Amino acid sequence: MPLPDMTEPQEPHRSTRLRYHDGSSRIVHWCDREVPYPDGRLIVSRTDLEGVITHANAAFVELSGWPREALIGAPHYILRHPDMPRVAFKGLWDTVQAGGKWNGYVKNLRRDGAYYWVYATVIANVRDGQVVGYTSVRRKPSRQKIEALIPLYRQWLQQEPGGGGRAAP
Repeated sequence: MPLPDMTEPQEPHRSTRLRYHDGSSRIVHWCDREVPYPDGRLIVSRTDLEGVITHANAAFVELSGWPREALIGAPHYILRHPDMPRVAFKGLWDTVQAGGKWNGYVKNLRRDGAYYWVYATVIANVRDGQVVGYTSVRRKPSRQKIEALIPLYRQWLQQEPGGGGRAAP
């Protein structure tokens, strides 16, 4: 399934080609505008075993800026911001595929190129003893933790071949 198109930001922005673990890539546009995580909301999504979105609650639809029809059936990595290092997602997948619960801070890319931070918890969905997918619940993150992680994420990106999954368009 082709990835849905982003909306190019109206404000000054950067563009790059992001490469994903499945070999696909796309050009993403992003700007420096942060959309604050709303108080009292939880973002909930479910995916199949390959990370394709099968459920998106209203808070997820609103904060991501994508229509529900574009989210359902799309790979969850359409939200990957170029500032997020691959190693953060490797840790997530290694943990949940081993049956564990993963918690972490993620900078997500909105459809309009803005971004938002979340504190995510991801667990496997088990039915009749078999993992059938994953559920992610995101909540408002700690600003202090985000500020502490930004330099670490930058360092991890610099250590990655190709600059954190980015490639020249």
